[in-house]
Amino acid sequence: MKKFFLYKKWLASLVACIALGQIGFSQDLHFSQFFEAPLLRNPSLAGIFTGDYRIQGVYRDQWNSFTNAYRTGSFNGEYKMPIGHSNDFLTTGLQILYDKAGTAGLTTTEIFPALNYHKSLSNEKTMYLSLGFMGGYAEKRIDRSKITTNNQFVGGAFNPSLPDGETFPTPSIHYWDGSVGMSFNTTFGVDQQNSMFVGAAMHHLNRPKNSFYQDAGSELDPKYVFSGGVKLNINEVSFFTIQADHSRQGSAVETIGGAMYSYKLGDFTDDPKYVLGIGAYLRWKDAIIPVVKLDMLPLSIAISYDVNVSPLETVSQGRGGIELSISWIGFVDRDNSAKYKVLCPRF
Repeated sequence: MKKFFLYKKWLASLVACIALGQIGFSQDLHFSQFFEAPLLRNPSLAGIFTGDYRIQGVYRDQWNSFTNAYRTGSFNGEYKMPIGHSNDFLTTGLQILYDKAGTAGLTTTEIFPALNYHKSLSNEKTMYLSLGFMGGYAEKRIDRSKITTNNQFVGGAFNPSLPDGETFPTPSIHYWDGSVGMSFNTTFGVDQQNSMFVGAAMHHLNRPKNSFYQDAGSELDPKYVFSGGVKLNINEVSFFTIQADHSRQGSAVETIGGAMYSYKLGDFTDDPKYVLGIGAYLRWKDAIIPVVKLDMLPLSIAISYDVNVSPLETVSQGRGGIELSISWIGFVDRDNSAKYKVLCPRF
């Protein structure tokens, strides 16, 4: 019986490793709460919020029901400044990403500054065309001591003193990476209470090398991301927010989208004390993702959980990943603060 459970655990790990390998080599890291990591979607989405600055963090813990898989964290900060006496804005930002995956501890760290210019297209309402750039330093590391290979098994028994037979010269690789994106956002409807945006981005502009074996032919494929969203006011106390992303990287394709219903709590609907949001998103052929979000402005907290519906469902028993996000949006005390600007990028 003990051997049966060991075999079952080994089989689950093998399936996970195959899946992780396919994901790791074919596409970038991603979040179910993609709307809480805007710079990872498109650098031109930086600054599209009501405020002067925004700080966001997302933490994801995935597939630990049957193997030590992904632990991913994202942190981004944005600072928005009006340009002169015009309605244009400039946003500076910083995106930091950390991920650790698998028993061998494949660790990815990215530090990417960002810059986004918002050009006003109307003097009558909020309407902006934004062009953003992001780029910086990335590192990947692996714990060589935790790798096991066929060379270390003799007669079906594992011998850790034997060499693993792998020839990669270094347990870490470093490279520079860059992204560019463009987006359009505007308001519409009665009293301009509704808003929408569309955008497109290209990541890995320079196709950086991505090989521990220093293989010159191993490059990160460019990733193309197409994003869209709309915020629809229902009445004085409630609204719908719909968002979606479609990504392509090499042969990998991912589509995720969904909606959230938000209800204002408190006596003042123009400045509610709380806003409670409940929604669900679908990552096509992979997971259903219920989300609950609470806005206590300037603080927002959201939690989501992936219910796995992919081919791994049998092993994972439908359990995927849990995510927690925290966001803080505020204004600075200055004469040209976005708080006093009628025309301001927002969503």
